[in-house]
Amino acid sequence: MFKRIAYLSTLAVLLCEPAMASTNQWVEVRSEHFTVVTDSDAKQADQLLDQFERMHWLFGVIFTNPTIDPPQPIVVLAVKNEKAFAALEPAAYLAKNQIHLGGLFLSAADKNYILLRLNAEEEHPYAGVYHEYTHFHLRGGSEWLPLWLNEGMAEFIQNTEIRNKDVLLGEPSVDDILYLRAHALIPLPVLFKVDAQSPYYHEEQKGSVFYAESWALTHYLQITDREKGTHRLVDYETLVNHDVDALTAAEKAFGDLKQLQKELEHYIQIGSYKYFVLSSAAAKIDQSTFKSRILSQADADAYRADVLAYVRRTAEARALTEAVINADPKNALAHETMGFLEFQAGNIVEARKWYRQAVQLDSQSYLAHYYFAMFCMGQPDQDDEIESSLQAAIRLNPRFAPAYDQLAAFYRSRRIHLDEAHRMNVQAIQLEPENMGYRMNAASVLMTMERFADAEAVLRAAMKLARKPGDIAQLESRIDDVVETQKQRAQAIAEANRPAQTETSEVVTVIDAAPKHPTEPGTGPKHVADGVIRDVACSYPSGIEFSVVNPKKSIKVYNNNMYKIDLSVLGFTPQGEMNPCRDFEGMKAHIEFVESSDKSVDGQVMAILLKK
Repeated sequence: MFKRIAYLSTLAVLLCEPAMASTNQWVEVRSEHFTVVTDSDAKQADQLLDQFERMHWLFGVIFTNPTIDPPQPIVVLAVKNEKAFAALEPAAYLAKNQIHLGGLFLSAADKNYILLRLNAEEEHPYAGVYHEYTHFHLRGGSEWLPLWLNEGMAEFIQNTEIRNKDVLLGEPSVDDILYLRAHALIPLPVLFKVDAQSPYYHEEQKGSVFYAESWALTHYLQITDREKGTHRLVDYETLVNHDVDALTAAEKAFGDLKQLQKELEHYIQIGSYKYFVLSSAAAKIDQSTFKSRILSQADADAYRADVLAYVRRTAEARALTEAVINADPKNALAHETMGFLEFQAGNIVEARKWYRQAVQLDSQSYLAHYYFAMFCMGQPDQDDEIESSLQAAIRLNPRFAPAYDQLAAFYRSRRIHLDEAHRMNVQAIQLEPENMGYRMNAASVLMTMERFADAEAVLRAAMKLARKPGDIAQLESRIDDVVETQKQRAQAIAEANRPAQTETSEVVTVIDAAPKHPTEPGTGPKHVADGVIRDVACSYPSGIEFSVVNPKKSIKVYNNNMYKIDLSVLGFTPQGEMNPCRDFEGMKAHIEFVESSDKSVDGQVMAILLKK
């Protein structure tokens, strides 16, 4: 994952902030990886975009397996002053005595934002942005990368200075140095074992030592590896990537840990530190390819409202979104944001309405197509719209893995186009190899195709890659299911191929118990309900009955064939095939049901949308 970095230097150079023109006009500038939206001028917008493209280039230099870019460019929202920044940052940072941020990285499942305050005067005003951007690029290894190295690399990179012709990487952290000189270090064997549950990671003072020491050790190893021509840090990363525990890997890669502790203590006390200077001339950045436009106030406010929605300043987001729609009824982003707000509030019908309008206003928005399809999953007679919207999402953004996975699930649930469903699964896995849910879903499609050996092979290959205990347990369970199903299928075929029994053979008749509720066509008056699924009860052979409970009322529904219920999920990926009798209890859901002649229940459930 990590490369050995060249070009050491001890020269200290200051980076000056460019001057800002006074203008109230908003500008948008786009490149392949970023979109800058700012209330500054076009010149500074270009400079910011250039700097972020150089940052993207830098990560390709640092890491051996370069960044897996998100499906759409990261939006950088850069505002002139603290007042404008405070109007967008998460509410938690607005409390008294909170640190005044110069920048913030916001990562969500489907969007990524960077907030910047252009008048920040700190020595490294965007350290927080670079720190979180590092974690963003290390996310694929977060399950196996030791916490000290994950945080150490983020601390090492956060003081980066990106200039016109070069990049200063790994400048020393004065605060960390002073803190470590005043406090005892964590013994290295303890540091290497720190995980997310450790008090060293959570308690304020111990946490400060952990972060500072992780930076110091990472800095020391990066510098000395370069000076001595060694590759201890790369060796360590390789060992832990191959499931060697963090302490054993350290002993093999770093040697005597007591000696390393002494070297680190001495390194902290020295008065000069080296860092890397990289020429960015190799970065293939052509500002002439940047695409810029002047934004209307409504377009700028639509970006701001979307950020507010994602940081859950919901009331402000809703008010601003409504203002944008009033000013510009055809603003597609505002309609998407309103759909997202309704989804957050649990109003699935309203969310579907807003995303439908967003698709109609901007047929080029892959997210609008994707979410519209997701919210239609439980709707009868909308298969054509679901399929076409998911296909449109894939066509508009071929790198968006969830659309492939959902289209495959849609085909499997309808038992159509199964070869195409399998191809969709493969594409999703290729785009997000670390997502075990996609691999389990691929096995489910193969099971539906009765390719049991292939399904088992997919799951066993996934077992070699899985690191989360939950994923491993799910995969083991799914493998057992595949083996048992394959065995039952073989027995059924053998039974079918046996010679016919003689007239004197004993005949055994199995009489199914009568269902508790009537089986009726789903043509009665339709209703919807939202809440938490409770009191799930299943009956032979495939009946299900449960309640949907919310603060206002409880709805009781049933279906005598649970396999005919239109089931979909939103906001999460099931870890393999779901068992309604076991997995539905306690889950949030939006259901659709029709009235039944049996007045002991509220109706017959036809569709279920499970929510995270």
